[in-house]
Amino acid sequence: MLNVIYTNERKQGVEIRNKKYIDLYVRENTPKYLRERVIMEWYRNRLKELIPPLISKWEPVMGVKVNEFGVKMMKTRWGTCNPSARRIWVNLELAKKSPICLEYIVVHEMVHLLERTHNERFTAYMDRFIPNWRAVKAELNEIIFE
Repeated sequence: MLNVIYTNERKQGVEIRNKKYIDLYVRENTPKYLRERVIMEWYRNRLKELIPPLISKWEPVMGVKVNEFGVKMMKTRWGTCNPSARRIWVNLELAKKSPICLEYIVVHEMVHLLERTHNERFTAYMDRFIPNWRAVKAELNEIIFE
């Protein structure tokens, strides 16, 4: 649950409280677009903390090397890979999903370093590395109506 807390006493930012609440600290009269910017930057920084350990975990298992990664907003994809540059991108919206979803996308994009297309070979790699990937994919693509 997101709590917007107006304050002039501290720096703008985000804190997690009791693993249940997201407290967004902003100055009074901060416009909506600036509140959104603060939280999106927090999401981006959080993903940039979480992704390197996942890459380090999976590189030796998969026998691949990721040269670089990035986080960006994408409208139609959870991730993308440039096999030539050995670079993966993940969607900023993954910050709102469970950690297993992030790991699934990182592995999925890393598999593209072994197989460029979503063919049988690709599926075999996914089955080998994350046997329950189909369930995670279903969770990731679930539409939640609030």
